[in-house]
Amino acid sequence: MPRIELTTVVQAVPETVFDVCLDVDMHTESMGSSAERAVGGIATGRLRAGDAVTLEARHFGRSHHEHSFRPNPADSSATLMRDVIDFTAPMGPVGGLVASVILRPYLQRLIARRNSYLARDDHGRR
Repeated sequence: MPRIELTTVVQAVPETVFDVCLDVDMHTESMGSSAERAVGGIATGRLRAGDAVTLEARHFGRSHHEHSFRPNPADSSATLMRDVIDFTAPMGPVGGLVASVILRPYLQRLIARRNSYLARDDHGRR
């Protein structure tokens, strides 16, 4: 199963970054290029403990995406936001080749763009 690991430095404390990432509207705005949208559960607003959201996008395959947020040891006012994504593509060995050659670079660029969007310094002032 292919894996993407990406770490982004965000100039805000972990609690603020985590809070921004709970906003379903912010998430769908940040993923506009993939046409990702909420199709089930909490479809708009801020997620709370126990909430669930189902997202759908035009890329294919199945994925498991984990976020972690920790203080940046080099800058106490910043956060290291880490994404780990494991994914598969349908169609057996052909799908595995597509996942490695096409899907992995695509998802890496997509998540990097999303992280750049989330790392903008104006979200805390919305």
